[in-house]
Amino acid sequence: MARPGTPGSPVIELRRVSKTYGEGQSKVHAVREVSLTIRRGEFVAIVGASGSGKSTLMNLLALLDEPTRGRFRLDGVDVRHREPDELAEVRNRGIGLVFQAFNLLTGMTALKNVELPLVYAGVRRAERQSRATAALASVGLGRRADHLPTELSGGEQQRVAVARAIVNDPAIILADEPTGNLDTVATASVLGVLRRLHLQGRTLVVITHEHDVAAFANRVVEMRDGGIVDDRRQVPTTLPAVGTARGRTA
Repeated sequence: MARPGTPGSPVIELRRVSKTYGEGQSKVHAVREVSLTIRRGEFVAIVGASGSGKSTLMNLLALLDEPTRGRFRLDGVDVRHREPDELAEVRNRGIGLVFQAFNLLTGMTALKNVELPLVYAGVRRAERQSRATAALASVGLGRRADHLPTELSGGEQQRVAVARAIVNDPAIILADEPTGNLDTVATASVLGVLRRLHLQGRTLVVITHEHDVAAFANRVVEMRDGGIVDDRRQVPTTLPAVGTARGRTA
């Protein structure tokens, strides 16, 4: 793990990556000639309005879609032309995913949800439980391990999702609009967890349309019309300035 403030070796390397959908007059250039390097230990926010290409870029980074052209290396591995099972293996071990909708299994406890990546990785039961328990404790939910998602608030559910994302110690954590379904208080809680993970040396990429959420990162990459129009470093907000409550799940 890189020390905070001292980015290490590249974990994401995109070189002139493009993604198009459709053919002929219906062709859509969702991502255009994007070159981007993210190094170990960085906290990067990728921002842009609807249609800017950030969601497509997120799918490419998460190995949920393939570039039409260009080069993509994840933690030193060229992921082009890989078989689906190979990509699934790289994704499970190299990427921790956090989604806006939490994506927790409602019939499983918080602990069992966090254990899932370890199950897929073939980790033995005792070690799974130990690592999942530690991951939940790291996001402040050690006492909620036996609760079902329906017994947790929205902010707590998202923190369970963050614990699940880090339990395999991936090279990078990708968070797609992680505060999109949360009110201000829960947003502050989740952003605080993400910030602490970064201060521990984790590599974070947050996809967001909210500039006040992006202010929490150390680097902001702005997209428009499928391309990168700005890439800047900043002094991050020390407290999450996320505006007023928007009637979301607490």
